[in-house]
Amino acid sequence: MTTASRKAAMAKKDSATARPPRMKIKKGDHVVVTAGRDRGREGTVILADPERQRVLVQGVNMVRKNKKVDYQGARGAKDGGITNTEAPIHVSNVQLVDPDSKKPARAGFRYDDDGTKVRISRPGGKDF
Repeated sequence: MTTASRKAAMAKKDSATARPPRMKIKKGDHVVVTAGRDRGREGTVILADPERQRVLVQGVNMVRKNKKVDYQGARGAKDGGITNTEAPIHVSNVQLVDPDSKKPARAGFRYDDDGTKVRISRPGGKDF
């Protein structure tokens, strides 16, 4: 086994056991889209996926999907056709909305006197 292949095998092993990168945006946060075709639109985070670094924002990045008729409901009703649904967007394209100024704000952290970690807005320093 050459050193190059050994390094590649080690890198693959390390990436499998590595923790996903942290995200400062969580489910339920009010965010604004800062880049892309939906720039300026606001919504609530429905799902946060730290492993893929993506978030699903309500009413943002709407895509049309063709849904196959696979279930026949009561009295012969068929469920299918073209549906509109949200698609995930990268976390770097959204920012938290500051509750006071209603403008996009970066998130930071500070520790209280009792040692609890609190998320704050930058540069204001107010709690989210």
